[in-house]
Amino acid sequence: MGEKFRRKSPEEFLQSIHKVHRGRLKIILGAVSGSGKTYHMLLEGNALKRKAIDVVVGTVSASDRPRTIEQIGALERIAPIEWMEGGILKQDLDIDSIIERNAEVVLVDALAHRNRPDASNKTRLDDVLTLMSYNISVITTINIYELEGVKEVAEKLLGVRVQVDQCVPDNTLAMADEVKLLDVTPEQILNRLHDDLIEQKKEAKGKRGKLFRRDNLAVLRELSLRFLAGEVNDELDDYREQQGLIGPSGASERVLVSVQYHWNGSILIRRGQQMAKRLGGELYVVCLYSPIKKLSKEEGTFRRSIKKLVHKIGGEFEERPLAGEDVAGEIVDYATEKNVTRIVMGQSKRSLWEEIIHGSIINKILQKSRNIDVFIVADRTGKNGERVIPAKWNEHNRNPYRRLSNEEVIDHIDKIRQGQLNVYIGAAPGVGKTYTMLREANELKRKGIDIVIGFLETHGREDTFEQIGTLELIPRRKIQYKNVVLEEMDTDAILKRKPEVVLVDELAHTNVPGSMYKKRHQDVETILKAGISVISTMNIQHLESLNDSVEQITGVRVRETVPDHILHIAKEIELIDMSPIGLQQRMLEGNIYAKDKIDQALSNFFKTGNLIALRELALREVADDVDERLESWERKRTLRGPWRKQEVIFVCVNLRPDSERLIRRGFRIAYRLKAHWFVAYVKDHSPLKEEEEKTLEKLKILTERLGGDFNMYETHHRRKVVGEVVKRLYEKNATQVIIGQSARKRLEEIMKGSVVQKLLRAVRHLDVLVVADHKPEMVEKLKEP
Repeated sequence: MGEKFRRKSPEEFLQSIHKVHRGRLKIILGAVSGSGKTYHMLLEGNALKRKAIDVVVGTVSASDRPRTIEQIGALERIAPIEWMEGGILKQDLDIDSIIERNAEVVLVDALAHRNRPDASNKTRLDDVLTLMSYNISVITTINIYELEGVKEVAEKLLGVRVQVDQCVPDNTLAMADEVKLLDVTPEQILNRLHDDLIEQKKEAKGKRGKLFRRDNLAVLRELSLRFLAGEVNDELDDYREQQGLIGPSGASERVLVSVQYHWNGSILIRRGQQMAKRLGGELYVVCLYSPIKKLSKEEGTFRRSIKKLVHKIGGEFEERPLAGEDVAGEIVDYATEKNVTRIVMGQSKRSLWEEIIHGSIINKILQKSRNIDVFIVADRTGKNGERVIPAKWNEHNRNPYRRLSNEEVIDHIDKIRQGQLNVYIGAAPGVGKTYTMLREANELKRKGIDIVIGFLETHGREDTFEQIGTLELIPRRKIQYKNVVLEEMDTDAILKRKPEVVLVDELAHTNVPGSMYKKRHQDVETILKAGISVISTMNIQHLESLNDSVEQITGVRVRETVPDHILHIAKEIELIDMSPIGLQQRMLEGNIYAKDKIDQALSNFFKTGNLIALRELALREVADDVDERLESWERKRTLRGPWRKQEVIFVCVNLRPDSERLIRRGFRIAYRLKAHWFVAYVKDHSPLKEEEEKTLEKLKILTERLGGDFNMYETHHRRKVVGEVVKRLYEKNATQVIIGQSARKRLEEIMKGSVVQKLLRAVRHLDVLVVADHKPEMVEKLKEP
């Protein structure tokens, strides 16, 4: 934490001076042409002009898109230099005229552009860097596949050659002061293509048309989300290092596989790879070896094959000499150094007595690693063989000739009648979700769609209020509560009005007591069942299964949550992205909270580290959602890779506070693996106290809210709890067990035994995830929106 008091080195001092005299660079990133990059660049240009910033247009690929041409408006344009190549008209920036004009900001479309042969700069990126050296700021646009390394990955995934004018280096985004991703669904791109809004509509009929297939658009969308998440993760690492913070941030997964040069090394690495890919995380492999012991010929062979495998799958491999005999301590130290969230190890081969005499590395790691999950891989390869691609989410592989029951017929018809749910997600309040929702609503109204506002919260933001335009508002319902009249959405009035689409802001809102439903998302479900489509908004911190991650990041326990199944039924989920810099600037300008709350917000929930981590969380969550949908269309195209069939997750809980965390973790793993999942509590004393009964009911409600099966079993003695758990594991055909770390101190474990250690010995044929007992440092809390 003393970093801010450290004196700058001469090099750092000169770098700081250089930055003062250098223009800023903002990049608007899209997955593909037609994402709206040019439109948003011009939108931002006009917004800056209204703030009396001197803005000019350097080059813009407006083509025949009416909405884009409209956005140019009164912006001053500096004529580009036109030239022909292969019968195609091209435009270069007139660098000299722009420098002479010396505007504060220049809008430069299509960063990945190669200039004419006789130009002073070879590429448009060189032009932009030149302008920045003259203290001229630049807002520019780029597609994800125009980044050098990403193009190769995209072509491999798509099986299509992606034609670009000029690639830019992979570090281009890192050069930018701000990057904004325009997340657009494949459906929207295809609709724009249909409406003749995309410049490449003619090319879409030819070779490049393969790019505009729905599955290819989804792959590019996920690629852009994951790539930016990686960039944001690097930014978060730098920030945390500057602040002197150690350990996992809570925003992303980092998997460490600890191996020896043994036959099971490749099995553990493959399992770690699957885990890292499925969780969208990074993979590290470490081998701790004795510097005084020479490798045998067999170990040397395993060493070569392990290094080759790690390189092949894109992991990071490291060998480290053991400094002493504390192997467990060194593994934990290495994991802490790498900000690892999960350690993957093989099952112990030692018997109970061997563990008592010699100890167990797994048990020692569990004692030392309080903030890191430990995943123990089952020793069952001989029985089950290789992992294979998962089954699709709908587990009912019905015989197509079987007649549906009356209940199934009614359920099927109800689903057909239901309205469509679209959700805009943001990393934090103020990113522009409501603004974007209203802008889309006006566009739909112009197309003749009957659309109304069911509930809107502008928070006093003028630019948001202006977007209401001529949209019809359904009056709010007034409810008397504790001598105060409060307002809520009038669901009955919406159902009576029966529009085609209704806008419902703040999906996670808790209704005033006395309302028809406790939560707004329940109102939305009722509206959907009535055949009315809903467009809604929410922030990533309100997603139920991310509750623990958000608390770990911010120190704030979010009380208003939305069950994950609400997003799973959504037809479209779209991320509204904004960088922490942009968001904090909006905050300082008074566009998010009242001025008297700004300092408190920036010191708490809106701290830079929080915003970076929440942004990464949002990018990864939407990327996972895209992958889930892509996998349901065509499983071999999934970016996250395969898993085994028929996973059954068994979550063991007690009445400790961290049991909710285990349930949420169980849900997220089960959803990723498309698995059945169960939550089990073994009651070992009777009767339960009143507080215990309340805790038990909360656990049951949370399990059912997330779509799991809750089961309570009984035994008459605490020492028989493990036996009861093992019995139920067999009943459910479990393949993976999730348990929490032991709450007992070492002496208590010796005297009374450890449930965790007993269970690990009893289920060596199963995978076991021991979830870290993370206790985040609590900060002074700002009531988050």
